[in-house]
Amino acid sequence: MRTYRQLFAVPEFGSLFFMSLAQVAGQTVSGLALGTLIFAATGSPLLSALSMFGPSLAQVVGATALMSAADRLAPRAALSGLALMFALATAAQAVPGLPVAAAFGILVVIGTLASVGGGVRYGLLNEIVPKDGYLLGRSVLNMSTGLMQISGYGLGGLLVTALTPRATLLVGAGLYLAAALTARLGLSRRPPRAAGRASIRQTWRNNAVLWSSVQRRYVFLALWVPNGLIVGCESLFVAYSPRHAGVLFAFAAFGMLLGDITAGRFLPARWRAVLGPPLRLLLAAPYLAFAVHPSLPLAAATVMIASVGFAASLLLQESLMALTPDELSGQALGLHSSGMLTMQGVGAATAGVIAQWSSPAAAMTVMAVLSVVVTLFLAPGLRPARLASGLRGSLTDTSSSTAAPRAQPHLVPAPPAP
Repeated sequence: MRTYRQLFAVPEFGSLFFMSLAQVAGQTVSGLALGTLIFAATGSPLLSALSMFGPSLAQVVGATALMSAADRLAPRAALSGLALMFALATAAQAVPGLPVAAAFGILVVIGTLASVGGGVRYGLLNEIVPKDGYLLGRSVLNMSTGLMQISGYGLGGLLVTALTPRATLLVGAGLYLAAALTARLGLSRRPPRAAGRASIRQTWRNNAVLWSSVQRRYVFLALWVPNGLIVGCESLFVAYSPRHAGVLFAFAAFGMLLGDITAGRFLPARWRAVLGPPLRLLLAAPYLAFAVHPSLPLAAATVMIASVGFAASLLLQESLMALTPDELSGQALGLHSSGMLTMQGVGAATAGVIAQWSSPAAAMTVMAVLSVVVTLFLAPGLRPARLASGLRGSLTDTSSSTAAPRAQPHLVPAPPAP
């Protein structure tokens, strides 16, 4: 599957796509509104960063306690129910006089529930599209994220200026409600992917299986840590330029969109392994320019170029799916999503602390340096030959279970990673 026409011809993909559009739009509009509200009330870069990305820290709760539910819940009911809960929680944050502590308490609940939603959503994608269509389908969902972030941050900036942050939060709640209706009316009723009850014990057992493979560990860490550190840079956009933070977010989303289009639609299989290492470095290296405190046009160009590097995550996710048995695909994708979002929260908190004691530009530079160091450290374990050896082991293990063997992806030899 190589064309968008073929992808949207797949039943239910369109509904999943439009549900994702509405949910991401609600998240971006409400996130910018809440970040602006918290910064205006406290003047703290740390609290502003945590209000936008702090809910990601709660993902670790879901990853360690709730993630087995990703394969044990009916996808349509789970996705529509979660979106409805997000709508109610976002509307509650718009209540006048709501204490800052209460706003953060709501964010913890949202983040914990979102950890399950990621596994359900991307596990459903793995069911809806053929195996050879996962990369294209995930890239399109990522593109929808980029498009809605461009539109959402732009719209959010206009709404915050024209209305109020609290009124903008209500718009975000309405978008979440639209996502809930799209999921309920547009997705078919499907049974859970795995039998049995979701439990903390089962979550830990499955996580132990997923973590037992050295190759999967490298892929998980590469998906989590460097990206989370760079999101720490993004969490300081409001503090770096309070009046033009929406511009920086929009340019970052546009760069991510360009990368996803290139990797998902136009990058041949033989080039994926070759370009993976440079893309992983591209994600962080441009942010080093913030050491000289660039002007708004240069800063916008910098974050756009860097965000093209997020396309490396698509290639890593393809490898993760090849290394994972079908019956654990939902939990593997949920663990990837939750770990990534948790590290984004850690990155936001770390960047906010550094910015409190220095400046937003200095903190962004430090986070970029850390991301480059981690990327170089993980590079040897992500070489195609190393991943291919793990794939052979995964196929051997899977052949003795009830899951069907997975087709081997194009993991071709490549020059040594930097």
